[in-house]
Amino acid sequence: MTRPIGLAALTVLELSPSDQISVAAAAGYDFVGLRLIPPVGQPLVHAIDVPEIEARLAATGQRVLDVEVFRLSAETKVADFEPALADAGRLGASQLLAHGADADGSRLADNLGRLCDLAGTYGLAVNLEPMPWVDVSNVALAKRVLAAAGKKNAAMLIDPIHYFRAENRFEDLRGVACNYLQFCDARVERPADTKELIRQAREDRMLPGEGGLDLAGLMRALPQNLPISIELPLARKLDPAARARLVLDATRKFLDLSG
Repeated sequence: MTRPIGLAALTVLELSPSDQISVAAAAGYDFVGLRLIPPVGQPLVHAIDVPEIEARLAATGQRVLDVEVFRLSAETKVADFEPALADAGRLGASQLLAHGADADGSRLADNLGRLCDLAGTYGLAVNLEPMPWVDVSNVALAKRVLAAAGKKNAAMLIDPIHYFRAENRFEDLRGVACNYLQFCDARVERPADTKELIRQAREDRMLPGEGGLDLAGLMRALPQNLPISIELPLARKLDPAARARLVLDATRKFLDLSG
C-alpha cells in the first residue's frame, strides 16, 4: 500500500496557506498540513483567509489532513481555540496537532480532554506531539497524559527529530495510537544547548537518509502505512517550490529503498 504523503507548513513556512496548497499540488503531494495558530512567541506570518484557502483546495484537488499548533499550557483556555477548530472543520481537516507545555499533569490532562471534546464537535482528532523542550518531552510522558485524558479521539504524533533527541526507545511505542507520522532526518548528535536544539528543529533538518536517525527502525515500530507529513525545514536556501519537490523526492526514494 502506498503511503499518502503531505507537505507540512514548517517545510515552506514563508508561503501563505493558499500558496502552500498550490506548491504541494504542483509537486505531487497528497495533502497539506496548515498552520492556523503560530507557536507561542512567534507571529502569525500569514493571515488565515478561509474562503481563499477553500478556493485553492477546490482548484488544485488538494486536501487538508492536519492543522497546528495547539499548545496546552498553564494559561490555556480551551474555548479560545474554537475559531481555529471551526476553520479546520470547514477546511475538511481531520487531525490537529497539540503540544503539552504544562508541568501540572492533572491540569494538562483535563485541558487535553476538553480540547478533544471540542475538537470532536468539528470531526477532529487531537494528536499530542512530544518535544524535548516542552513538559511532555517524550513518549512515556505523552502516554501518561493521553491515558489520564481518556478520550477516544486522542492519539500521539511522532516526529523523528523529537523522538530520537528525547532518547525514546522503540518498545515505548507499543500500544500507542497514531493517526499520522511527521518525517525528516537530522544529525544523530543531540545538541546540549536548548537554543540549538530548537534551532535545528525549526530551521535545519536533513533529507531522509542524509542524517543519522534510524528512520527505518522507527517506521517498523509504528503502525504500518500511516500517512506521512514531511516537516523538513532546510538550512540551505532554496525556492520553496524547489524545496517542496526536493524533500518529497528524497522521502519517496527513502521509502522505496527501505521497503
